[in-house]
Amino acid sequence: MATTDDGSRTLRVAPKDLKRSVAGPGESPALGRPGAGRASVPLLAYVLHSHDWSETSLIVELFTRSQGRVVVAAKGAKRPTSAQRAMLLPFQPITVQLGKPPKDDSTEVLNLRSAEWTGGAPLLKAAAMLPGFYVNELLLKLLARQDPHPVLFDVYADTLAALASGVDEAATLRAFELLLLRELGWLPDLAVVTQTAQPVQAGARYTLLAENGLVPTAQNGATGAVWQALHAAVLHGSAAAVRAACHGATTALRAPLRALLQYHLGNIQLRTRHVGLDLQKLLEPGRVNPLPPNSPYVNATAAA
Repeated sequence: MATTDDGSRTLRVAPKDLKRSVAGPGESPALGRPGAGRASVPLLAYVLHSHDWSETSLIVELFTRSQGRVVVAAKGAKRPTSAQRAMLLPFQPITVQLGKPPKDDSTEVLNLRSAEWTGGAPLLKAAAMLPGFYVNELLLKLLARQDPHPVLFDVYADTLAALASGVDEAATLRAFELLLLRELGWLPDLAVVTQTAQPVQAGARYTLLAENGLVPTAQNGATGAVWQALHAAVLHGSAAAVRAACHGATTALRAPLRALLQYHLGNIQLRTRHVGLDLQKLLEPGRVNPLPPNSPYVNATAAA
């Protein structure tokens, strides 16, 4: 990002490649950016967000398995005849090829050379869209660019599949939050009280505090048995196992996990959370409901 003389901000985009490289099989083994002089290879990715760059082009935030969060310029993607137009949609796995960055690393915006639909993933229904965008926003706000998280990438793909299937949406989101916090190093040991290192007691209640870790609480906390199960599931690393451990305890987990995430977000506010609150206000008893009773959004705001 550069600042001009008049104070406006402009994007520095890598110059268009002069030569088209031959793609190799699989993903790039290199961490971070593809090395200068190497052939561009396909990367498995998801679109997290996109916005207009010009009348015909987009700036797209990608979450890739081998390079982490990457921002690209999709030149001409808004043209009706563009092959990329239908590929750059959220919640669907794609393979992308990126242009080579300049040798001096003067830009973090790379050119998108190609995007192809991978297939095999179910589409999210309307009711799952808001939770899906909530998950995307967490990745956008908490992950640094060019920082690979292959384990989290797999968890994200599994979370989208669970949201598409409609299986316990609240447990799906709580499991993703827990695994995201663990991947970023912000989740304390859930089997012990943080300040005393004493094992949690199965019948007692505990909650998470941003600055104190896992602490005893008199009410509204999950039982020690739940925290023990969560600890074992998180160590296992399976999103399905963490979802199963969250089942039945989502109400007790929702507030402390939100508070812990907000602590690390700082002053950044999640737009999806505000949208969810606005929808809940529209659905309050006694208000004129603008949504039909069978609208998928009637039950879509409680979990996110």
